[in-house]
Amino acid sequence: MMLRALIVGMFGLGFAAAAMAQSPRAALPSEKPPPLPRQGTGAELPRDKPPPLAPGERAARRAVSSGTGFVVAARRIMTNHHVIDGCAEVAARLPDGQEVSTRVLASDSTRDLALLSTEAEAGPILPFRSADAYRRGEGVVTYGFPLAGLLSSGPTLTTGEVSALSGLSDNPRHIQISAPVQPGNSGGPLLDMRGQVIGVVVSKLNAGQIARQTGDIPQNVNFAVKHTEALAFLREQNVQVTQGAANDTPRAADAVGEVAHPSTLFLRCLK
Repeated sequence: MMLRALIVGMFGLGFAAAAMAQSPRAALPSEKPPPLPRQGTGAELPRDKPPPLAPGERAARRAVSSGTGFVVAARRIMTNHHVIDGCAEVAARLPDGQEVSTRVLASDSTRDLALLSTEAEAGPILPFRSADAYRRGEGVVTYGFPLAGLLSSGPTLTTGEVSALSGLSDNPRHIQISAPVQPGNSGGPLLDMRGQVIGVVVSKLNAGQIARQTGDIPQNVNFAVKHTEALAFLREQNVQVTQGAANDTPRAADAVGEVAHPSTLFLRCLK
């Protein structure tokens, strides 16, 4: 239980609700909710229900959090379960700025993965690594949309290495990485230096909690769902994945970013 208290929940939706845990989730909404009516002013609450919406009309919804997704098949987007959990709608912004609606096809809270569909093509398919093995020290690249509304409105690339072959408390579904991630990176691709997906960014260690417990601040202790878990989830949904060749030539980080860019999408959770 103590170990669980040391890690963030997950990025995406719960960021606002779990701010006290310093969770790496999406940025807080910029607008405050309207104040509650004060008691003792003589004003009475309305007694009647509001009229029903006209056909085709819907109540206005606002973005409450954000995350990242990436294209895994034609009109199919992968992200984290916690990014879409509780959303009335999930909107995806394509690299050209166009925003499209999505539909949740499947979600797995245990793996923390979700599959979305779009009516329009969302971009090129990112290939997955065909081999199951990871190596400590191999270079990795993250691509996503951290701290939406605070940092660049465009995607952010970070680099690092595979630090450990399991997650917190030896979680076999995760790998530990040193590439920096922030709220909003949730659901984004973790790529090797060939531009092949080897994981889905999911969480980071709660540095504030660790500092209070130990007096020291951990640096760049982050986690991704292994691509083997993502592949198993997609196959359960009958999604035909694309796998990269093992002999592809390694690239520089900027070239990996160019591979990821047209396939990585900004997601908004609407409620």
